[in-house]
Amino acid sequence: MQEKSIKKVGVVLRPSTPELKESYFQLEKVFTNHAIEVQIDSVSGGMIGVMGMDFDLLCENSDLLVTLGGDGTLISVVRRSFKHDIPVLGVYAGTLGFLADIKLEELDSFVESMMQGDFRVDERSILEATFTQNHKEIKQYAFNDIVLTRHSVSNMIHIETLVDSKAFNTYFGDGVIVSTPTGSTAYNLSAGGPVLFPLTNVFALTPICPHSLTQRPVVLPGKFAIEMKTPKERALLIIDGQDKYELEQDESIHIKLAQKRVKLIHRDAFNYFDVLKEKLGWGD
Repeated sequence: MQEKSIKKVGVVLRPSTPELKESYFQLEKVFTNHAIEVQIDSVSGGMIGVMGMDFDLLCENSDLLVTLGGDGTLISVVRRSFKHDIPVLGVYAGTLGFLADIKLEELDSFVESMMQGDFRVDERSILEATFTQNHKEIKQYAFNDIVLTRHSVSNMIHIETLVDSKAFNTYFGDGVIVSTPTGSTAYNLSAGGPVLFPLTNVFALTPICPHSLTQRPVVLPGKFAIEMKTPKERALLIIDGQDKYELEQDESIHIKLAQKRVKLIHRDAFNYFDVLKEKLGWGD
């Protein structure tokens, strides 16, 4: 992305947060002061009483998407905008996130630097999941993780896993997390999975409360595709903690890294390890 090509930005606010109205106007002023036109999506606009446009139309008419909220807002926007192949910048409202790392107070100096080419575009992997619902094939994208878990709290779940169509493992417990490097510091980390450097082309399989102590997290190269199925019971499929689907007994889900990657805008000096140390309290 060339810095001089940024003429229009599309803004999406954290849902159900009308108190972001004043912050939005501050953000709008920063961009317009740099001769960049600001547009807002219709849901965010309706929330704060500003005219907006349909999200897909916003993507088609913007050079850059800007989220104002937290990591959850950014993840949702990344997934919804993925087909448009548009870069995303996260401005956080609240505490520092792993993904949204620009303060509103820092935005003016950042945009000034960005217009001079002093910024970075990080390309990150995203999971592509294919499964069937009501006899129709569904394709979904997950920026953090895909969780296949038990449908009922009272039962454990059997998950047969194949790697490139070859039998790999059968997990028996509460479920399995398939995590991107970006999502490795989310649910995956809580379940004892590994922290993965966000720009690597790999993904992790981490069992949730496995019945056997021999079941351990595994990191796979991004060239592999996996299939997961539950031959003995129904299952719950959760995409990025935001979308949920029910899978019937013996149904399968196919998961791989998408060919395209997500583009995130960061300060040139952004250091992932500094964020890790602050968020996880390392070195204290």
